[in-house]
Parts: sequence; structure tokens; C-alpha cells
Amino acid sequence: MTRFLPLLALPALAACAAVPPQAPGSQPASYMALGTEPGWTLEITPGLLNYIGDYGDTRILQPNPGARPSAGGERYVTDRLTVDVTHAECSDGMSDRRYRDTVTVTADGKTVKGCGGGVLAPGQLAGTNWTFESIGGTRVAADRPTSLIFAADKLSGSAGCNRFSGSWSSDGTTLTAGPLMATKMACAGAAMTQESAFFKLMESPVRIEFPSDGTLLLTGTDGQTAVLKRVI
Repeated sequence: MTRFLPLLALPALAACAAVPPQAPGSQPASYMALGTEPGWTLEITPGLLNYIGDYGDTRILQPNPGARPSAGGERYVTDRLTVDVTHAECSDGMSDRRYRDTVTVTADGKTVKGCGGGVLAPGQLAGTNWTFESIGGTRVAADRPTSLIFAADKLSGSAGCNRFSGSWSSDGTTLTAGPLMATKMACAGAAMTQESAFFKLMESPVRIEFPSDGTLLLTGTDGQTAVLKRVI
């Protein structure tokens, strides 16, 4: 039977970045790793190693001893945890999402393997599915489902009101869509506003970027941006 970690045991993957040197007064960053079968997460902060394993049944909190150089990465060793971070591409085993690092954790003698570090860009847009987080700097309305789905030569979805579809092409750095065809339903309030902002954004080619938190950024010539989250 498949089991899932409690929500509180799943720190946001938006923090998936190696722990860098911190500027004075800045908040410490954290490095996240995760694995499946059995589900586990590991958070490394400048002060602590926080391991949650066996779908939440095992919890180990240890002071961060500092990273030792190792072949292809870093190693952390405490009385109960040994963590090996290898800078080699890794798939989480449950989807086609890829991460920068391969991570091995030995917790009280039990070894598990998984992925960590920044989320890598998908190998191709075709076959990916996204939801909107914000359009033009404004969070999308929570009560209006959104989607952006890329097929081989067609995209489709909804920015919160009407369904749309159209052709698309990309050279890897820019995305050209359309013309987009949409249904003609009128929606009140924020849904119509965010949809209009998205259609305006897509009138011209947009720059595409994949930050290490796994999001997709579409930026127009006027600097307006749509932020999307991958559906896995």
C-alpha cells in the first residue's frame, strides 16, 4: 500500500538549492533532498541535518558537522547520519522530474537513495503540464482552475476562465504561441483579468526560463511574467 509523508514533513522544494555562503544579515538557505520507497526527506541548513524517513516514522535531527569533500561532491558524517551528495543528475523515480544531485543517506545503519539540489529543466516542453501561480505579478485566483499543457505541436489550457488552444514552437530560449483560439465565456472579477493579461503576454514571443525551484517563467517584451508550476 502506498503511503505518503505528512504535509509538515515535506519542506517546500522551492528551497532546493545547495547551501551557499550567506551575506551578513541574510536568512540561511537550506538544501533539500528526497526519495521514495520508502519516502524520505532531508533538509540541510548551516546548523542542522533534519532527516525524516520511512514515510515519517523515523525522525533524526543532528547538528551539521560541515561538509567534507568527496569524490564528485560532499559528505556529511554524524553519529547517526551519513549523507553523500554527488553532483550527478538524478530522477526521483516517480516522475520525469530531474534534479542536479544524487543523494545517499545512511540513517542508523539503513541506507536510502534519492535526489537533491536544484530541479533541472525538463528535457523538452512537449508532454509537460503546468498550472499558473501568477500572471503579470498577480497571484491567480485560487477558486479558478488553470492549466497549460504542451503537446507535440499544440498547447492548450485555461488561464482561469475560457479554454484556449493553439500552435507553439520554441528554440529553447523563446516560446512563440498562436494564434490562440478560445471559447467566449464571460467570467467575473479576477478570472477575466488574469486571462486577459495572459493573452496579452502571449501576443508576442516570450522568453522561457526554468529556475532551480522547478517553475517555468514566461517573460514578455514588456517585462511582464507568468509563473507556472509543474504538474507531476
